[in-house]
Amino acid sequence: MKTIKLTLVALLISTVSFAQWEMYNPNPNNDPANAASQLLNPTNHTLLMIDHQSQMAFAVESQPIEELRNNVGLLSASAKLYNVPTIITTVAEKSFSGPVFPEIREYFPNSDDYIDRSTMNSWEDKRVVEAVKKTGKKKLVIAGLWTEVCTLSASLSALEDGYEVYVVVDANGGTSQEAHDMALTRMIQAGVKPITSLQYLLEIHRDWARSDKYNDVVAISKRYGGAYGLGIDYIKTMSKWMTGKEASEAEGHNKD
Repeated sequence: MKTIKLTLVALLISTVSFAQWEMYNPNPNNDPANAASQLLNPTNHTLLMIDHQSQMAFAVESQPIEELRNNVGLLSASAKLYNVPTIITTVAEKSFSGPVFPEIREYFPNSDDYIDRSTMNSWEDKRVVEAVKKTGKKKLVIAGLWTEVCTLSASLSALEDGYEVYVVVDANGGTSQEAHDMALTRMIQAGVKPITSLQYLLEIHRDWARSDKYNDVVAISKRYGGAYGLGIDYIKTMSKWMTGKEASEAEGHNKD
């Protein structure tokens, strides 16, 4: 009887964890159940974007502002594409810090959904904590300005509350390279997992045989993916010129 119960529990966990999301997986060689449990997929996490606002960006020195905006756009587009529960929070939006980046507003235009705070630590605002809890996800992906203040304090606080926290390093910015690096070091030492914006997109997509999202992922990669996106554009354009047909990473697996 105990063995049967354990088997049923294992099957239930497998269904919840690895059925994961409504995925189009026509390749019989692939088994998503083999994926590590710490990998992100579209339905196992919440995205928290903190204070990507004009005034906060003016002081960022850890990376060029155009790179930061690009990476925030990549992160926003990826979350929107896969319907990831996304919480956007601002600080003193209308009195000091100003609007969120256009790259966020493009994908999440309803500013009424943003949570405007007074505290630098989002996790001290009960509305933010409640919004995260409401999603029912225990993995929390965070990006924000500045790395050493708002991202650090929220990440460490959520970590202590039992969340598995991931920080999108290149969608954060610090007031100096040293401030950014030391904040990341402190978070990683505490158990936070560092990722990047392009890594985020490819980790949640993960299989080029998922043709339902293939064109969208390619479009996002070409727009925001830097050299990787340029490479996609190159091979597809060259293929079309030479064969009249675009190359596809999913060639041989798609049925459409």
